[in-house]
Amino acid sequence: MSKKKISTILIIIFILAIFAGILSYPKYFNLGVDYINNFKFPLFNFQIRLPHFPEVPFKLGLDLQGGAHLVYTADLKNVERKDYSSAMEGLRDVIERRVNLFGVKEPVVQIQGEKLIVELAGVVDPAKAIEEIGKTPFLEFREPKSEEEIKKIEEKRKEIEGKSEEEIKKIENWQLALEEPFQSTSLTGKYLEKAELGFDQNTSQPLVLLQFNDEGSKIFEELTEKNVGKPLAIYIDEIIISAPVVQEKISGGRAQISGDFSIQVAKELVQNLNAGALPVPIKLISQQTVGPILGKTSLEQSLKAGILGFLAILLFMLIFYRIPGIFASISLLIYIALISSLFKLIPVTLTLAGIAGFLLSMGMAVDANILIFSRTREELRAGKSYLISMEDGFKRAWPAIRDGNFTTILVGLILFAFGTSFVKGFAFTLVIGNLVGMFTSIFITNNLLRFFSREKSKKWLWLWR
Repeated sequence: MSKKKISTILIIIFILAIFAGILSYPKYFNLGVDYINNFKFPLFNFQIRLPHFPEVPFKLGLDLQGGAHLVYTADLKNVERKDYSSAMEGLRDVIERRVNLFGVKEPVVQIQGEKLIVELAGVVDPAKAIEEIGKTPFLEFREPKSEEEIKKIEEKRKEIEGKSEEEIKKIENWQLALEEPFQSTSLTGKYLEKAELGFDQNTSQPLVLLQFNDEGSKIFEELTEKNVGKPLAIYIDEIIISAPVVQEKISGGRAQISGDFSIQVAKELVQNLNAGALPVPIKLISQQTVGPILGKTSLEQSLKAGILGFLAILLFMLIFYRIPGIFASISLLIYIALISSLFKLIPVTLTLAGIAGFLLSMGMAVDANILIFSRTREELRAGKSYLISMEDGFKRAWPAIRDGNFTTILVGLILFAFGTSFVKGFAFTLVIGNLVGMFTSIFITNNLLRFFSREKSKKWLWLWR
């Protein structure tokens, strides 16, 4: 490979690394932007206005920022065994929606048999969150209000449109704009026997099939008879999930919801309907609360351990491998910038276990460089030139690097597939770290060595060996 091509590759790599570094730690970049924007040129009457880089925070787990770890068991005694999975998935969806409304961002809700594991990172009132989660999902069907009432709601919504909160509150009966155009009926989830996924025989489009019990069939028949051509809204926990239009009076207790939706959307609707219809109460059996102070201490200690480990690696590489060790250290800095930016972009929920996986992968990234450098030294001792020694050293080290990283990634994938939440965090950061580490230790370090390995003075050759 020509030196010009290697130079181009390195320029692209360093631009990517700078961008990744700014994304990971934008604070200092934005401070520089503020300094430039506030600087006034003495001879010119203008100022430079540069934009700030968006500050995307790291997503921290509850063990680092505090929160609650809750374990619930579901009472499935009134549910047929074949419907267990659907009932649990529906409950999970409802709980996720509830805690999101409560103000918890991106909660972790997992199913383990008849148990639900709920992790609420950053929640400030665990007791209130537990109260909201513990409610049984409530499903109800609502019919449209009178045309006069709907007209008043629409007019009031147009009246407050584009106005500030203070201006809205000065408008008479402004609360009317917040009302729903649907009103409650006696048809609730207790009358729905089941919801199933079906397909239209002519178009093969997915349908949602509903089956009511005898009492529910009569109520549903009356509702559809007086609401032909109007939407019949379906609510779970006061949130509308569908509003199909009634085409005709429906007797017999069987109905279908059709529309232009995908199979996945139809499946989710079935799960939500069944979750609201099935009597599946949940009981809290375990609660662990991590305070924000303890979480902050854990984070500070983790960062301190990571920095000390990183400095120890740099010192080791510089002492034992000299110039190649410098390139390996540069590669490791780029690795940290890339992996940090990936953690923000994906985003990855960082826990103590996840940070451990990241630190382990950082050590493995350095290990690949050590294998290459050791093999290269062996070739140099055999009397080969530096470029040939580097090529042969890489070829001899590659099988060990490949097999070591492949087995680690394979174990990480297995842990991620079958492990619990904290194990999944460790496995995910370990796998991502290994993939990025292989790229930096093999591709970046190799190109740095190629670029600086020519036309060296024999006086300084010992620094390369």
